[in-house]
Amino acid sequence: MKYSAAVTSSRRKNRKAHFSADSESRRKIMSATLSKDLREKYSVRAMPIRKDDEVLVVRGAIANAFARLNPVKKDEDSAAVTSSRRKNRKAHFSADSESRRKIMSATLSKDLREKYSVRAMPIRKDDEVLVVRGAFKNREGKVMQCYRKKFVIHVERCVTDKVNKQQVQVGIHPSNVMITKLKLDKDRLNLLNRKRVEKDGAAAVSQTEVNMAGVD
Repeated sequence: MKYSAAVTSSRRKNRKAHFSADSESRRKIMSATLSKDLREKYSVRAMPIRKDDEVLVVRGAIANAFARLNPVKKDEDSAAVTSSRRKNRKAHFSADSESRRKIMSATLSKDLREKYSVRAMPIRKDDEVLVVRGAFKNREGKVMQCYRKKFVIHVERCVTDKVNKQQVQVGIHPSNVMITKLKLDKDRLNLLNRKRVEKDGAAAVSQTEVNMAGVD
């Protein structure tokens, strides 16, 4: 396959071609993207820019200064959403304790989903879980500790032996377990009710159910 003689991956040749381009080539190089409304209207993504066009500066020092003087109100959801892997990892590992509580959520068992009309809940100490994947698969036990610093939980009987024969807990990520029994209290009751309100026809959890679970 033969490539065009004008195409090269050499940085030196590309810079030379760019800065020594004739007027017609420079007109095409100086193209700008169209706004969303214009793209939908004309089905064209970009056009060579010309005098009397109205533009919006979207990058650079002028754009930053304009944004500071005329802040644009953004939706709370869109302001926090990014597709950058670097920013998402930074947000994940530098999250505060409350955010980590939500991140450390686990799915409910089928019976609990049908009973409470809720798919998942932040896991907490004294919940009963079933490990569904990993070295301790199919092992049931009570959550002994939620170690938010490491994003793991400690489940009873999920231990390993050290060289000196001492047993230590093995951290399990909440995504690898399924909650089979909830530790219900007043705060969790309110959370379940808030989640159920979002679904049509879901009745609120009564205080009687909490009392039956062994909570005063």
